[in-house]
Amino acid sequence: MTRSLLDPSFLQELEALRRLLRPRARSGRIGGGTAPRRGGAAEFQEHRPYAPGDDVGKVDWLAFARTGQPVLKQHRADEDTVVRLVLDASASLGFGDPRPLDMATRIAAAMAYLALAASERAEIVVAGGRAGFRTSTPVRGRAALGGILRDLAAIEPGGSVDLSETVRRTLLVSERPGMLVVMSDFLDPGPVIESLRRARFGGHDVALVQVLGREVLSPPLDGDLTLVDAESGSTLDVLSDAAALEAYRARLTALLDALATFARSAGATYVRARADEPLSSVVRRLVARGVD
Repeated sequence: MTRSLLDPSFLQELEALRRLLRPRARSGRIGGGTAPRRGGAAEFQEHRPYAPGDDVGKVDWLAFARTGQPVLKQHRADEDTVVRLVLDASASLGFGDPRPLDMATRIAAAMAYLALAASERAEIVVAGGRAGFRTSTPVRGRAALGGILRDLAAIEPGGSVDLSETVRRTLLVSERPGMLVVMSDFLDPGPVIESLRRARFGGHDVALVQVLGREVLSPPLDGDLTLVDAESGSTLDVLSDAAALEAYRARLTALLDALATFARSAGATYVRARADEPLSSVVRRLVARGVD
């Protein structure tokens, strides 16, 4: 059964926010400079079919008069940006009420709406769940939103995810730099920050959205416990006392600080979201491109 991802009352706010979505990716080859986008006097390259939501000011009306088909002029410097929405669907994001995965998919839906409404392209990358790792074809235009929402609503958590490997594979299949939005709990032992640093070095505009449930932020633990890893199924017997909880909080704080430090040093965006907070609050902070 699918779930509703975008409240119709929230779409009006997204319309206002779409003008603030300005990806800062470098176009062209890795290591190149920033190419001008949507340049008026740039060299003509080709036509492409008009899609609902595109800027009608870019329609080639002479070509439309000849063929009856609306097409847009593409110039060599007229490069849209692919907004790649990387979603961690591992089992750990299915733990809790509400589930962090539900918040992550709603954030992805909102970002897809913003990208398509701003005449950018949107692509979904899912790691975990039933398929392991899969990418969608980048799509353009508001009419493509329905398909994205159906795909996102059908995602169910499962298995484990190597997030650093997910980022690496995403970069390998990316034809050119774009905006890379990674949504995860980031509770991953792998070298995730190093992979994200390579993405920034390669010209990608990186945004991190860390989604955490109440159970992670304030674990309701007391006494002798057997903990079960949601992804591997392995168990660990622990004595949950004040010292153990303090050590847990220290490690969690260190992770949050490491992600924020990376974002500041690399010029990336970092938003920390609770699974139960309003979607609008998260999206506003994400579009503002700050560091929580």
